[in-house]
Amino acid sequence: MENRNFKLINGGLLDTAETSGKTFVSAYMSNSRLMGVVAMYVHWKLPDNDTLGDLHQFFYFDAEEFGFDSYESVLGSDHEELERLENTIFGGLGSIKADITERQALYMLQQYYEISLMAGFPLPEGMEEYGFMLNKHIEFTDDEEEELMGLQCTEIASPFELVNYFLMRCFSKDFPGAEYLAPEMEDFTQYNNMGVGTLCMNKIRPGDSAYGYTTESLVDCDESYYIVVSGVTTDTTGKRVTHCERVSSYKISPAEAALIMARSEFVTVYEVLGETTEFNRNATPLTKRSVVTEHDNGKLYMVFHTDNSHVNKKIYRLNEDVSGIYYMTNGRQLIAAAYTLEEIQKLELDLGSAPVGHSLLPVSRYEFQEPVLYEFVNSGFDDFEEFVDTIKSGE
Repeated sequence: MENRNFKLINGGLLDTAETSGKTFVSAYMSNSRLMGVVAMYVHWKLPDNDTLGDLHQFFYFDAEEFGFDSYESVLGSDHEELERLENTIFGGLGSIKADITERQALYMLQQYYEISLMAGFPLPEGMEEYGFMLNKHIEFTDDEEEELMGLQCTEIASPFELVNYFLMRCFSKDFPGAEYLAPEMEDFTQYNNMGVGTLCMNKIRPGDSAYGYTTESLVDCDESYYIVVSGVTTDTTGKRVTHCERVSSYKISPAEAALIMARSEFVTVYEVLGETTEFNRNATPLTKRSVVTEHDNGKLYMVFHTDNSHVNKKIYRLNEDVSGIYYMTNGRQLIAAAYTLEEIQKLELDLGSAPVGHSLLPVSRYEFQEPVLYEFVNSGFDDFEEFVDTIKSGE
């Protein structure tokens, strides 16, 4: 008999998620709905796939505009990649995770999928992986919807938090979110003449004679800025809004808006000693939970606060969810930046306590009247000292 050499070729199901026998394992989502976005994780077993038997899905939903905004997945059990996606997608939301059922997970995806379709936005790539979740239409009762909405939303801690969240939802034209916080109100159109807006800053004054609270809001509507004064009344619990009225509004220039939002930025610059020293996501305790983005002249590590307690204040600022930033330049400089002296000291201690700290030499410290790090990131410079000299010289 003639000898034949056969080559074993793996079947297609061995390295894809395209299998008919997916089994639900677990799911959870962020309780960040009142910030306008929700992240969801779903884990499936793939019994037909002997080599890569797990499908881990990460969904990002935008309740304000895009609906089903983005999708990422891990096939198999690459723990480093799972940690990266967990930090990237959930890390900046300042939320806790709520366990949900398979039915709730399917309903969540179908809800936001419909928003995208109705708005005409393109769907994320990966339909071959998540498409099966859209096949069986799920309908919820009013009680089931209310329960799911409650899981998506953080529990209101104070009237200040309530007022800030409520105005965010109103300015962004997220009426379901606003209605959740004001179930007795029937009209949410008081800001419709302004278009879709982002609440950049809000000052709350309690004890007004006509309303429970008077607010002064700085709102960004597609780079047109407004100062809006509103009167807001809450119920006796301080956890639901009963009335909201726009008192006045007027447009301001971008320069005026920038002055209102201006705040100090503290920066420490380090020289990285030794060509073999590597700064990455695992470099320090804080970078392990950072959101990492690539730029032309370096890599940025943004560290967010672990909760959204910045919303629970009389004066709310949009960017106060950021705890600090590291920026590793291609020119071997590491820049630490934060908005308060306390937070820049936390970054310095974080670096000093990590093994990489032995290879870092602090060369300068700055306090700027307004943030400059993002200008540097987009400037084309890879040396912060040269960038600062250019600013000083007015070039």
